Amino acid sequence: MAEFVENRRFQNFIISVIIFNAVTLAMETSPSIMADYGKVLHTLDYIALAIFVAELLAKFYAYRGRFFGDSWNVFDLLVIGIAVIPATGPFAVLRSLRVLRVLRLVSVVPSMRKVVSGLLAAIPGMASIAALLGLIIFVAGVMATKLFGVISPDNFGDLGTSLFTLFQVMTGEAWPDIAKEIMVEAPMAWVFFVVYILVSSFAVLNLFIAVVVSGMEDELRKDIAEEEAKQQVQQDAVNKEILDELRALRTEIALLRQGDPV
Repeated sequence: MAEFVENRRFQNFIISVIIFNAVTLAMETSPSIMADYGKVLHTLDYIALAIFVAELLAKFYAYRGRFFGDSWNVFDLLVIGIAVIPATGPFAVLRSLRVLRVLRLVSVVPSMRKVVSGLLAAIPGMASIAALLGLIIFVAGVMATKLFGVISPDNFGDLGTSLFTLFQVMTGEAWPDIAKEIMVEAPMAWVFFVVYILVSSFAVLNLFIAVVVSGMEDELRKDIAEEEAKQQVQQDAVNKEILDELRALRTEIALLRQGDPV
């Protein structure tokens, strides 16, 4: 059974069902399509769900206790479990969560799993950078409130407003308009905005990319190490087989020299 659920053709079939289910879920967002083909789409959705449940049952039967040892199996179980809960009464909101089944592509496609694993590995470093970014925004927010609060109360009237405005500036959204409005009364205000953007956008945000890339490189190294280990095991097996054949051949030659029948 394990060979069946891990078979590439079976995995491709599941990927096809996930993509097909994503298409049907997208079609359900159209009132006109639902009016004409609503029952058909719901039927196809139930068929896809039945296939996913059957796949999980097959994996559980194949792996038994090892099923929960794989975090991706647990992820699939949670996603499908949400879809199985009756979407009626207080659980009606769960019906909109059926689209989470599309995320199963992440667990089925190996390349996507590697990307997500790299992102998860980068979380500790990203948390530190996020804390640094939050500190920078807070310091800049206090400064901007004191410097520009009277000039532009709509953008820097209080600390909360300043923090939101600075987050908007960090993303590059409409910051020239905000700066020009303030520079009418404070011509040197551009220095604050330029320094803030250089530090927050070009420096700190790029650190996020660096940490994510580093995490993905670590995952790539692990994959390479695992592949090399597998190749070494296969090579050792081949070498052992060759040595066994050589020993058997030497034994036969020794027997022939003694004149004994082989």
